[in-house]
Amino acid sequence: MKIDLAKSDKHYYTASTEVELRTFEAYDYLTVTGVGAPAGPEYTEALTALYRTAYGIKKLAKAAGQDFVVPKLEGLWWVESDQPALTVPREEWHWQLIIRMPDVVTEQLAADLVEKPVTFERLHEGLTVQALHLGPYSTEPETLARMDAFMSAEGLTMNGRHHEIYLSDPRRTLGPNTKTILRHPARRI
Repeated sequence: MKIDLAKSDKHYYTASTEVELRTFEAYDYLTVTGVGAPAGPEYTEALTALYRTAYGIKKLAKAAGQDFVVPKLEGLWWVESDQPALTVPREEWHWQLIIRMPDVVTEQLAADLVEKPVTFERLHEGLTVQALHLGPYSTEPETLARMDAFMSAEGLTMNGRHHEIYLSDPRRTLGPNTKTILRHPARRI
């Protein structure tokens, strides 16, 4: 039976359109980090390397009798500026594209296939504020504003990088049908 994290870990892969608090454990991911506009050349090359590695690991796991569905693409986003992120030119955005790996994928199993620029990392967000964003990426600021208001009302502040989980494949679904979980690691002030 194939492991499908999107079905077996609803806590991680679902969100309400209402802003909510959630806590997450540490998970293993394939990651690739870079700078530049989404869909720019560096981003596209990094994404290709990330998926090539994920599907190579899937093939190894399947041969070992532990097949899995390659999980949803995720992204951590930040800027190295004091300016609000959305005012910084997209060419200056920093990103870490990540694909979560099921528990059957160990660093040892992945070692032969993970090559630069891809890495195998354990990431831990802990307490987070999240909401499901429905619609194009250009309207995310509305959802982010609701998340910021919630954090302020709850006495929370950011404690990590802006996190997006692409429930809709960005290569196939854009516009009003796009579904993205927006997540902010948080800590009490």
